[in-house]
Amino acid sequence: MADRPLHITSIYRTDIHQSGTEVPLYSSAPAAGFPSPGDDMVEQALNVNDLLVRHPASTFFVRVEGDSMEGAGIYSADILVVDRSIDAKHDSIVVAVVAGGLVVKRLKKTGNGLVLVSENESYAPIILSETDDCFIWGVVTGSVRQF
Repeated sequence: MADRPLHITSIYRTDIHQSGTEVPLYSSAPAAGFPSPGDDMVEQALNVNDLLVRHPASTFFVRVEGDSMEGAGIYSADILVVDRSIDAKHDSIVVAVVAGGLVVKRLKKTGNGLVLVSENESYAPIILSETDDCFIWGVVTGSVRQF
């Protein structure tokens, strides 16, 4: 039985100039384990924002809560990277404002209009009409998860 639909619990503004976000990127890719890399194998310094953020002025990090998108690999407490400058397309994972609240869903364009679909069978799709209080807030471009 589903616990609760996935929704946004916090929003963070990205800042690619923030100090302390660079970590070493090693040129050796471990195949079946993690060898102890030496300093001479460091390919470059990697700023995690460089990896995740394409449009800094329009990108936000949002923390989500719930289980409605587990089929897409999005779990409760994940931090999603959301770009507000990207146009949402069919099958995009989006953050949408529905009846005043933020939700994460997959956008489907059908012959009858737009539908917001969960990636968990326990949740019914949200069928949108022109009269609904809904708009696409941004497109999810990545995620960060702690183990």
